[in-house]
Amino acid sequence: MVGINNDILTDVASYYARRIEEHGQTPAGVDWNSQAGQIMRFDQLLKVVDPLQPYSIADIGCGYGALLDHIRQLGQTVRYTGIDIAAPMIEEANKRFAGAEDVTFKLDKSPGEVFDYCVASGIFNVRFSLTDQEWLAYLIETLDMMYANSLRGFSFNCLTSYSDADRMRKDLYYADPLHLFDLCKRRYSRQVAILHDYELYEFTMIVRKT
Repeated sequence: MVGINNDILTDVASYYARRIEEHGQTPAGVDWNSQAGQIMRFDQLLKVVDPLQPYSIADIGCGYGALLDHIRQLGQTVRYTGIDIAAPMIEEANKRFAGAEDVTFKLDKSPGEVFDYCVASGIFNVRFSLTDQEWLAYLIETLDMMYANSLRGFSFNCLTSYSDADRMRKDLYYADPLHLFDLCKRRYSRQVAILHDYELYEFTMIVRKT
């Protein structure tokens, strides 16, 4: 991914490699509190797709492939590629889906080809010691990549700046949904939606391309 600070990617990869090594193929292994919360997030992200038609999707920060499990449970027809920068994540995913048709996992920063959709779940949450401005720049460059690699649209989630102050952590990034909505409307598409009505301290952004 041209322009992305490699130090940021190294920190992110190391963090998630430790999570999967400590917790295995579980929501905690990709830094989520529960399976119910993980599924709720997937349901929001997948609102970008047309479930009645076969589609291709790139899962940015795919972890061990839990999104693919959910897509299959929904009965949708998909060509799936999971992208992750943490080698242990890709190793676990390849074990789980060995021999699966139309399924690929890649240790990489970006898909390297165009898919119908790109989605990203949870990759913008842990900012380490970076400032809001530094992390936002990384976030926008990643959205630029998702836009360039999607034909029909993309979706992503972020922790929300509307979180309760006493629950906010200094090492996490809480995005302003109104700022990102404006950015997506002006930079990517006229068809943008904020989903901020589900029971988590976050929001999902849906960007549809015309």
